[in-house]
Amino acid sequence: MKGHKRDIVSTGKAPLKSPVAVSVGLHLLVFGIALAGWSWNTPPEPEPRSISARLISPEPRPTPVVEEQDEADKEQERKQAQAREQEEAERQRQAEEKARQEAERKAQEEAGRREEERRQQEAQAKELAEKQAREREAARQKAEAEAKERERQKAEEERKRQEEAKRRAEEEKRRQEEQRKKEEAERQRREEEARKEAERKRLEAERRLREQQLEALADQARQEREAEARRQQEAAAARAREAQMLSESEKYKALIREKLTQAWFMPSSATKDMTVRLQITLLPSGELAGVTVASSSGNTAFDNSALNAVRDLNRYPIPNDRDTFERYFRQFTIEFNPSQKSR
Repeated sequence: MKGHKRDIVSTGKAPLKSPVAVSVGLHLLVFGIALAGWSWNTPPEPEPRSISARLISPEPRPTPVVEEQDEADKEQERKQAQAREQEEAERQRQAEEKARQEAERKAQEEAGRREEERRQQEAQAKELAEKQAREREAARQKAEAEAKERERQKAEEERKRQEEAKRRAEEEKRRQEEQRKKEEAERQRREEEARKEAERKRLEAERRLREQQLEALADQARQEREAEARRQQEAAAARAREAQMLSESEKYKALIREKLTQAWFMPSSATKDMTVRLQITLLPSGELAGVTVASSSGNTAFDNSALNAVRDLNRYPIPNDRDTFERYFRQFTIEFNPSQKSR
């Protein structure tokens, strides 16, 4: 029965997902509930009242022929009951089959109705979509036309604006050209006046310059004479100053040499041919700022003895005159030779 039912309700779609299958299932469910309700609602037959009675009689002896006849009747009744049951089952089956077929027919009708509704809805949706598409196309065309018209108006306005700007620019250019010509004429007039005034001033300046030059030449000659006299006086004073500074420097150099000779202790290896030249730097206070070997004797002990003598002096005798100190004692060179020690 299940295979037969599946053949009838099959629509080429999945049975569980087909609208026909769903409709048939719903009808069968309703039919089954109705049958169950009918069987439950049928009032039960009242049980027959039992009557208690007792018959006292002698026990009959069974007759073999009668018993066989009863067995045959019972068998006949049983067969008739089975036949009735089969007829009832067949009637019930036919009723169920008829109900199933009716449910299938209704389900098919319902599916057809729904399919028709779906096609109508699709047709309506398609028609609506086409209508909307036509409306959109009309709106698009209208928008394009309006946009083109706005663009044309904008271009026309831009053209007019450019023409107006060009006209104003030409007017401004003409006005500026006229103004330039006026300013140029005024400038030339002022330049001519300025040129004439400058020429007058130039001539006047040349005249004054010639007078000033003559006065300057006379003044220059006078100043040169005075400068020459001052130069001669300054030269004489400088020579006198130089002589004084030289004399004073010689005096203090002799004092420094004497003190260094006293502080110098020559090594035993020193010979008369050894000579070391040291460069000494002093501070204005007479203190030693630094000493370096300007020219070595070739004997380290001899050089170190001279360096030690220079470093041993706490303060060097220097002149009070700052110029003499800066010129002769800020930095000077002194020689150490064994012959000096012997003197």
